[in-house]
Amino acid sequence: MLRDSVRPLENPEMQTIKKLFLAMFAVILLQACDQLALRELEPGVSTVTEVRDWFGAPEQEWRNDDGSTVLEYSRQPAGTECFMITIGPDGILRSIDQVLTDANFARIRNGMSGEEVRRILGRPASRKTFDLKPETVWEWHIGQDNPLSEPAFFTVSFDAAGRVTGTGRHTTGRNR
Repeated sequence: MLRDSVRPLENPEMQTIKKLFLAMFAVILLQACDQLALRELEPGVSTVTEVRDWFGAPEQEWRNDDGSTVLEYSRQPAGTECFMITIGPDGILRSIDQVLTDANFARIRNGMSGEEVRRILGRPASRKTFDLKPETVWEWHIGQDNPLSEPAFFTVSFDAAGRVTGTGRHTTGRNR
């Protein structure tokens, strides 16, 4: 009788496949919600409350000299976007910008601090420290041309003092 009520345990591969499927589903759902929010929110009309209702709590808030605030909504590491949403001092939406773009990558210069980089690109997907070099590399998942191509990444390298020493791009190489 007890034997009939006990289910066999799933093998580790099946558990991994289920986790991967759920993660992919969550990313798709988040992207769909983002697209709906982008259609619903209107610069010059929507309020900060409406932005927070659609996007939730921001990962970071940046105060600007003109009294405006930039709210950071990174979709890293699984997603390929980071939205910087500017709210005027009056609490009204000014702009929504997807900042992981070639134009913003070109703004990253040697000597910049990590905070300056984050204000431009948002939270990276990963941070890797190489003690022997010494160097820290931040990495943003920036997408792929189609579902069959390799995921692409933009990287920023920092020296031991936390200053940018270079940038680059790479793919995972999984399809080679």
